[in-house]
This record gives sequence, C-alpha cells and structure tokens, in this order.
Amino acid sequence: MVELKTPAELELMREAGKVVAAALAAVKQAAAPGVSLRELDTVATKVIAAKGAKSSFLHYHPHFAPTPFPGVICASVNDLVVHGIPNEYQLKEGDLVSIDCGAHVSGFHGDAAITFFIGEPTEEDARLSEHTREALYAGIAAAKVGNRLGDVSNAIGKVGRSHGYGLLAGYGGHGVGRKMHEEPHVPNEGKAGRGLKLRAGLVIAIEPMFIAGGRDTFTTDTDGWGLRSSDRTRAAHWEHTIAITPDGPVILTEL
Repeated sequence: MVELKTPAELELMREAGKVVAAALAAVKQAAAPGVSLRELDTVATKVIAAKGAKSSFLHYHPHFAPTPFPGVICASVNDLVVHGIPNEYQLKEGDLVSIDCGAHVSGFHGDAAITFFIGEPTEEDARLSEHTREALYAGIAAAKVGNRLGDVSNAIGKVGRSHGYGLLAGYGGHGVGRKMHEEPHVPNEGKAGRGLKLRAGLVIAIEPMFIAGGRDTFTTDTDGWGLRSSDRTRAAHWEHTIAITPDGPVILTEL
C-alpha cells in the first residue's frame, strides 16, 4: 500500500534527510588513501549518533540476505555496484567509491547515496558518475503531481541508455517513510505515461545505478550482500529521497 505523508511527517523526514546528508559529507571528507571502509563506517556512525538519530541500515535484514547488515553505510568500491559491507579494505588512489546511507528520526527515514573518487578520476569514471547524477536529477524533475511513475523511470533510463551504460537488473528506488523500503518500487527504466499516478505527499527514493560496461547483469558476493557488475566494469550510484508536493519535487536528503 502506498502511504502519503502529511506536512508534519514531511518535516520529520526532512530532519532525517539532513542527518543522512551530514553523514555522507563527513564520510566523503574522511575518505583518503589508506583509510579503511570500516573507518568510514565509524565516521558515519558518530555523525548519526551526534544528531540524535538512528541508523536505518544497521541490522537491517531483508529476505534475500543471509545475515543482518553489519554497518551503517553501504560502501561499494569500483565494480561493486551496491550493498558493499564496510570492511577492512583500505582505499587507494584511483578508487571509485559509492556510499549509501540511511537514518531515521522519530520513526521516519531518509536514504541517499553519493559517488566520489580517491585522487583524480579517469575521464571514463568522471563521466560515469556525472551521467548517473544527471539521471538522478532527471528523475527528480519528472516527479511532479499528475505525472506517473513511468515518467520518472523513463527519465532515468533515457540518460543511462543514451550513454551506453548498464542498469542494475531488478533494482531501483522505492517509497520511504516509517519504513526505509515502502511501496512503490521505482524502476530505473520504464515507459512514460505508465504506472502509478503521482500525488502530493508521496515520498520516494530515486537511485540510478549505472554500470560502465553496458551490461545489466551482476553477481552476488559470498557475503550475500554485495552486488558486483558481471563484466567487472565500474559502477556509480546516486540517490536522494524526495517528496512530491503541489509546488514540485522537494529533496529531503540535502543539508
């Protein structure tokens, strides 16, 4: 069931979104050669706690995973597309890093992701990240009252396919609210004019995940969480939680 949020609930979600944005900014600032993914997880943990919020990711246990998630961020490096467990891997010059983070305040969640680089990126990596971010904002622009969910999906997919990227098969955005993952599912590709009609109060996470090599397929790491591009080419992930309002889409997960 799709649940519409009241203005008061959106205010709480905005507070959760600010926490997520602050945690992501702190993680990006702390990332450097020799810093481990576990250390970045500690940075985010401290920010979330200092803001009086709680992690949405820690101990989250969806049906597909063999174990609860052990971190407060997903840290995915290079060909790892999403759901990377923050471990002892130490960052190196040239790494492409995607960080996904969620937090909740007074029972309402925020969810966002960013991609950045350790040192100077290659032109290919820079384009991959920028085009993925471009697709995010194309999807946000389409998230207007009266449009349909397919308009959002179509806007995302057009950017990705026009540049020859793969779109992680079966994965996309989702509703956000009292649960981190709510209805509706928000595919990263679709037909304009189709699907759920968008109404004021709907909150969704829009999250394109593009794979440089052009294939949509992936493999799952032995930990049961990490999803890696099947051709081992690099991937980027950008995400915001947005509210659909009568005045247009509002990004909840920015400072």
